[in-house]
Amino acid sequence: MAQLPLKASAAGLRGVVISSAAGTAFEWYDFFVFGSLASILSRQFTAGDPTAGFIFTLGAFAAGFLVRPFGAMFFGRMGDLHGRKIAFLTTITLMGLATIGIGLLPTAEAAGPMAAVLLVCARVVQGFAMGGEYGGAAVYVAEYAPPKHRGFLTSWIQTAAAAGLLCALAVVLAARSLVGEEAFGAWGWRIPFLFSSLLLLISLRVRARLEESPVFSAMKARQGLAKAPLAEAFRGPNLRTMLIALFAILLAQGAIWYAMHFYVQFFLERVVKLPGVTVNVLMASAVVASSGLYVVFGALSDRVGRRPVMLGGMVVALVCMYPGFRMLTAFGNPGLVVAAARAPIVVAADPENCGLAFDLLGRRNGESSCDVVKRALAEAGAPYRNVTAPAGAATTVSVGQHRIEGRALVGLSAEAAMREQARFAAELRRGLAAAGYPLAANPNEINETGLFVVILLLIACSAALYGPQAAALVELFPASIRYTAFSIPYNVGTGWVGGFLPITAFAIVVSTGNLYAGLLYPAAFTVVSIVAMLLFLPETRARPLS
Repeated sequence: MAQLPLKASAAGLRGVVISSAAGTAFEWYDFFVFGSLASILSRQFTAGDPTAGFIFTLGAFAAGFLVRPFGAMFFGRMGDLHGRKIAFLTTITLMGLATIGIGLLPTAEAAGPMAAVLLVCARVVQGFAMGGEYGGAAVYVAEYAPPKHRGFLTSWIQTAAAAGLLCALAVVLAARSLVGEEAFGAWGWRIPFLFSSLLLLISLRVRARLEESPVFSAMKARQGLAKAPLAEAFRGPNLRTMLIALFAILLAQGAIWYAMHFYVQFFLERVVKLPGVTVNVLMASAVVASSGLYVVFGALSDRVGRRPVMLGGMVVALVCMYPGFRMLTAFGNPGLVVAAARAPIVVAADPENCGLAFDLLGRRNGESSCDVVKRALAEAGAPYRNVTAPAGAATTVSVGQHRIEGRALVGLSAEAAMREQARFAAELRRGLAAAGYPLAANPNEINETGLFVVILLLIACSAALYGPQAAALVELFPASIRYTAFSIPYNVGTGWVGGFLPITAFAIVVSTGNLYAGLLYPAAFTVVSIVAMLLFLPETRARPLS
């Protein structure tokens, strides 16, 4: 089969974009299914304290992101040495097999601690493969696209990420509706993971028909391939350009995109206490409504430049983040807002007895009374204020006129510790109910229209940054190391900054008692990127790629 020329026909370009985007959507589907089911997976793969289990699941989610830069190095090198096509065929296969594997794993009830170990291993394989996916698809499309339409055409790859999230939410919602909530929590959660086997076959068939990138083929024909793309990427001006891309674009990209897509879900379900189905419907609706914005902002960047569009997205996201999340609480659970104002919760604790809420392996014993109290409050989704208690004093929580003392678990057996935690949680629930705190959002008070508008606005901010991003990154790097140099900073930003956002933000909320304190994490990275973009990022619109 003859290759498409450098100036491909409209039909040829359409096929390249659709094939690349379809495969990317499938890989994002695999990743998003896990994030959407974090609450259920925490119960299936850990035993004991529910808050510790949830934090473990967020840690397992983050583990997939931890290895993404290493996958970027491996597959980036493969793509620059052996071709773009073989690299992203390999990534999609690994990703699909790992996702199917999660659907077949034994739970903690059947396999004990080994279930959690297997889950983390599957996430690591997913993350390693994901490290090479986006860079390969973006480079492949960009090397076919005419310079004047590069932002528009590569923005379809970003739309594929939204499509993957939508597909994940749709399959989860369909499975929940089909088998019912009780059965879905027991075994139906496996359906979305196993469904990816069908998507894997379709995606492999679509991508196998693609030809190699014309830019790579031309380099290979004239023997212009890099001999050591990884070493060259970390040398001289290439290293400087990677650092500029990381600090000026990708720190904010990871923080904003995952805050608006993943942390919003965790926040609505764990803090605002909306039903899981309601959260899925709201997110799916907002993703559908915003999916075209990636293309709009990508096309806009072809006219006015990459920098102003991305910078605008960062600034608006920073301005809207804190008030947006406060509005999510007000629209989703107004009873919580009223109760917090009328009967504020105060935790009096010796700071020496309070640990951080990170529990990546689900093994923290929570022996101090402070740990017991704060975990129970986190599980209840209740905000609180910290005050310092005398050294060595037991931790107490005051809810209005109700005062409850937490007891340390030192010296207790595992069974006795669980009974004590359950006792305190039950007493806390009674105190919260007496003070008017809702145990869950009241369905009659949920303002779904307001929630939808706020979520759509937050996602639109991320679309303004994400839409032109692929074109900007491709235009920064020379062709011989483009796959490698593109993928490494992208996966450090989105993998490490974005991947650790849910667990870090949730841990900050648990430790401080402030429902919105976790937003300091994405806000800080966004500020860094705004400054770096203004100072260091050049405009790259329509740069030649060959």
